[in-house]
Amino acid sequence: MTVLAERALALETPRHLGTRRRHPALTLSVRAGVPLLLLAAWWIGSVTGALDPGILAGPPAVAGALGELLATGQLGDYLLASAGRAGLGVALGAGTGLLLGVVSGLSALGEDLVDPTLQMKRAVPFLALVPLFISWFGVQETFKVVLIAVAAVGPMYAYTYLGVRGVDRKVVEAARGFGLSGARLTFGVIIPSALPNILMALRVCLSISLTGLIAAEQIGATEGIGYLVTLSQQYYRNDYMLLCVLLYAVLGLLIDLGIRGLERLAMPWREHLAAR
Repeated sequence: MTVLAERALALETPRHLGTRRRHPALTLSVRAGVPLLLLAAWWIGSVTGALDPGILAGPPAVAGALGELLATGQLGDYLLASAGRAGLGVALGAGTGLLLGVVSGLSALGEDLVDPTLQMKRAVPFLALVPLFISWFGVQETFKVVLIAVAAVGPMYAYTYLGVRGVDRKVVEAARGFGLSGARLTFGVIIPSALPNILMALRVCLSISLTGLIAAEQIGATEGIGYLVTLSQQYYRNDYMLLCVLLYAVLGLLIDLGIRGLERLAMPWREHLAAR
């Protein structure tokens, strides 16, 4: 028997073939562990008096503020107003950024026309445009939606451009070999290949929209979470300030969960790439 044959017989079958999946309960426990520890530390510090309630209100006070808003029905109205502004602004901004990113990524002429302007726009903090937008649009809803849209354009454009430019050239050539070209090639091959970048851009856009929402709703607003922040500052309601912070944190968590669910539906193969 040759040496190669002996080595082949000595090989052992791997103990596991496929993908090991962590139990959902364990995953939930790991993900919720740090936030629950922070909540417990906050609660203990409030109960023991280690935290000054004038500086940092305790969980019971924040829960009381939440109960007040729920009892009056204001919380639902404020959340709907903020969600409407953020949703419309992100839809306009992300849609525009997606279109410009595809045009710039697919065409050298498109890149020459679009990229310099977008790069200059990215260098300007969108909050610096607030006075200019107020002079143009006033302080009504148009100003708020436009500010959020402008904040969302940059990340969507940058990630889409990188995603389109990062598509494997061999994949494009193979698709052309099957007769795909023009819009069929763009929407059938290039954009699906750039989908991971586009979904990451959507996550960033939605997160940035919360920043734009705070700035927009503190000017000329009569409802919304940002308006509630302004009221809490005016009346020195520490509990309401913390409640607003927690509301933004919950909104950010829901946005992340929504994007993760969309990723699982649109790209089920990526789930097997993560080490468990």
